Amino acid sequence: MDKMKNLFTTGEAAEICNISQQTIIRCFDSGKLDGFRIPGSRFRRIPRDNLIKFMKENGIPLDNLDMRPAGRIKILIVDDDEEIVELMVDVLTRDGRFEIRTASSGYDAGLLTQQFMPDVMILDYMLPDVNGNIVCQTIKRNSDFENTKIIIVSGVVNQEEIQGLLNAGATEFIRKPFNIAELVEKILMTVETEPVKA
Repeated sequence: MDKMKNLFTTGEAAEICNISQQTIIRCFDSGKLDGFRIPGSRFRRIPRDNLIKFMKENGIPLDNLDMRPAGRIKILIVDDDEEIVELMVDVLTRDGRFEIRTASSGYDAGLLTQQFMPDVMILDYMLPDVNGNIVCQTIKRNSDFENTKIIIVSGVVNQEEIQGLLNAGATEFIRKPFNIAELVEKILMTVETEPVKA
């Protein structure tokens, strides 16, 4: 059993309060939500007591505070290769830091993104019904998913296409076949990167 989580990232606080990460960052920066910055970085951290105070002051129910497993990262795997999906699900589940859903088409990915609100999407570039560019653009056009990070995986993409994917909103690109440890590292790196404040 995880011990109670006493420090939250802005992304975790946003999920618990059911508001956008940008709103949490604005409240933090204006002093409405007390916390601190990690020295030498842009990362903000919010102590549990401060988050509870903020929630009470703003009439936000405290229900989600302890329901969320401590620090679990929500991942949506979108790939039609069953073996790769199985491998990723197996490794990420055993890791214990992730909550996982899977989809095998762009259509399913769209529905699950709405319901699950993933922190990270691991997206195969060539899906049966749509390519990764379209999925990236669709997600990035919706402000609800502005903080969803997209890691593209593919074995058949050239440098120009990779750049196109990054321009369309992908955060990272990993070439298949990939090392699963490298994938876990990329996931952890992408979720630690907060959106740049406008």
